[in-house]
Amino acid sequence: MAGRPREFDRDVALTRAQALFWERGYEGVSLTDLVAATGLASARLYAAFGSKEQLFREAVVRYEREEGGFADRALASEPDVRRALERMFHEAIDVYTRPSPRGCLVVTAATNCTEKHHTIQAWLAEHRRSRTESIIGRVRRAVRERQLSANTDVEALGQALSIFLNGLSVQSRDGVPPEQLHASIAVMLSGALPDSTPCR
Repeated sequence: MAGRPREFDRDVALTRAQALFWERGYEGVSLTDLVAATGLASARLYAAFGSKEQLFREAVVRYEREEGGFADRALASEPDVRRALERMFHEAIDVYTRPSPRGCLVVTAATNCTEKHHTIQAWLAEHRRSRTESIIGRVRRAVRERQLSANTDVEALGQALSIFLNGLSVQSRDGVPPEQLHASIAVMLSGALPDSTPCR
């Protein structure tokens, strides 16, 4: 006898939970909130996702694969470093300034946590470090390909670019208009990449 089909769409439930975590942060979302958002009873929620923490982790992985995948795509597909960074920042702003939720889930979801949730905070910090390493790696490639000076401080520049990216998330949450954020990119890159060829 065939088993009973699930009575809910798991992906829809994950999407709703992700939006809630994105808007309120990990600790700002209760089990009651998740039940209301997903339409699942708590027992069904745990059966489907295991726990609130596991649901959050799955939501973050989904975010990085879909909404947050702009960084890896831009850094990997654009041969010119300035174009790669411009594309990454512009696409970040497009994601971060959507009507709701705003900002980056990985940046904003657990900047402050109580001690019992420090593992979530550390896990997200590792995700942010991984993105920083990707940016540093792209800068190192640009130096190797002579798009940037051999004297470039690769680590410092990569960190600065990562800080700017995370700052776009914070400014987006604060309601800075998208046009102002987009305009800041040229200013940032003119100082950060003075010896690269400006894009037209």
